[in-house]
Amino acid sequence: MKGFLKILAAAAVLTSCNSAVKDTAQTDGGYNGKQPKYIFYFIGDGMSQPQITMAEKAINDEEFLAQFNTQTCNIYNIGKGYKMNVKRFKNAALATTNAENRFITCSAAAATALATGHKTTINTISKNGERTENLKTVAEMARDKGMKVGVITSVSIDHATPACFYAHEDDRNSYENIGHWLLKSNFDFFGGGFVRWDKYKDMTKEQFFDSLKIKGYTIATDLQSFNALNKNTGKIFTTVPKNIDTVHDGSTLPYNIDLDIQSDDNRIILKDFVKKAVEVLDNEKGFFLMTEGGKIDWTDHANDAVSNVYETIALDQAIGVALDFYDKHPEETLIVFTGDHECGGLTLGFAGTHYESAFNLMKNQTISYQEFSEQNRKFFKNKPTFEQTLEWIKKNFGLGDTAVLPLSDYELKRLKTAYDEVNNFLAKKEPKLSKEELYLYYGNYDYICVTATHILDNKAGVDWASYSHTALPVPVYSSGPGSEFLNGYIDNTDIPKTMMKVADLK
Repeated sequence: MKGFLKILAAAAVLTSCNSAVKDTAQTDGGYNGKQPKYIFYFIGDGMSQPQITMAEKAINDEEFLAQFNTQTCNIYNIGKGYKMNVKRFKNAALATTNAENRFITCSAAAATALATGHKTTINTISKNGERTENLKTVAEMARDKGMKVGVITSVSIDHATPACFYAHEDDRNSYENIGHWLLKSNFDFFGGGFVRWDKYKDMTKEQFFDSLKIKGYTIATDLQSFNALNKNTGKIFTTVPKNIDTVHDGSTLPYNIDLDIQSDDNRIILKDFVKKAVEVLDNEKGFFLMTEGGKIDWTDHANDAVSNVYETIALDQAIGVALDFYDKHPEETLIVFTGDHECGGLTLGFAGTHYESAFNLMKNQTISYQEFSEQNRKFFKNKPTFEQTLEWIKKNFGLGDTAVLPLSDYELKRLKTAYDEVNNFLAKKEPKLSKEELYLYYGNYDYICVTATHILDNKAGVDWASYSHTALPVPVYSSGPGSEFLNGYIDNTDIPKTMMKVADLK
């Protein structure tokens, strides 16, 4: 009788244990925890901890915050004491970013590592380093498992980072080939930037749209059609209207600092695309959604700290949408947020300001480097004097306002040098500066603009080391099932490998 009771007790324990773990499953990777039904993957292109910290400090300055809300037409409506959504994550790690053949990576090699769990060579899109084998991505694995899949970016949808989740190409610049990969991906949602159709030789933008329709995609290119998208729409390709008729920077979402000069239909921001994707992708089998803040990187390259803050906050707001979803489905949702690499060598400190910072001064810039550069080309067609140019700079950056941002003799000299070199270039005269000096002073950017942003950034107490990427490790923030594996000092390839392990993707 005692033996029989022991057997009953053991059976009861086993029944209890089986009941407790009925929602878990062992994966091929040996993971025994809860498998996530929903996976959010956020990538801040060119972003490391300095960009995040700078954005947090700037947005919590009351003067800058007021200007931020003005420039973004109050669509973010951020209040005093803003807490970055990044602080809501449960786990944190640091990740190395090197490519297979270079210590300082490019976006293609970095995104391949983040999408496939494999290192590759510079400029390669989700293929091995020798470019002989396609590497399957976590997005493709999720699709093949039956999950719905979405890809969102603030830059062109065929740019290196988003491309690495659905395409396999030897060269990131093979835009038309990447476009064909998009068309045959059978992913459920593409949102944000348009394609770089100026790089397509055998397919016009009209033919690209026709191909999308043939593949069963509903196309939404304005606010009204965007708002009408719902769960019953089916596969979706959505962008903003300015992207249809313009190229390069026009193939992207507008810079957030420039939203006040955009039409209402162009004010579909990154978090709107994430909200819509969640709405239309939610289903019984779950979804995988990759979202990139791509213009963070572009502002880094241009050494434009103020525009960088706007783009970083835009991504942080989009992450907030996913974290709100996580709060409702914590046992089913895995969220990972990281950068592909740092860019610009941003440092929170400047030799000329010693231990002082003045983020409030950032409020004086009211235009992105891109918009200013375009306007500056028109401005110089009228052959302005240096005094007129100083007024033009004051209007857009506040520099030279004697009450707020007076210019030192040294700063005036820097601006005069830039002014002279612009005129030398327009007059097709030899520059006074050497080729080396020209690059170190201005990179490949508008001479006036990059000088103005450098001066303003320095006055605010921040500085830059490069116009290119750096090898600084990037933060990895995560919450949800399996996120406990993303702790400590890891490699970027560990992130998708963890997703594969915990979600049983293969």
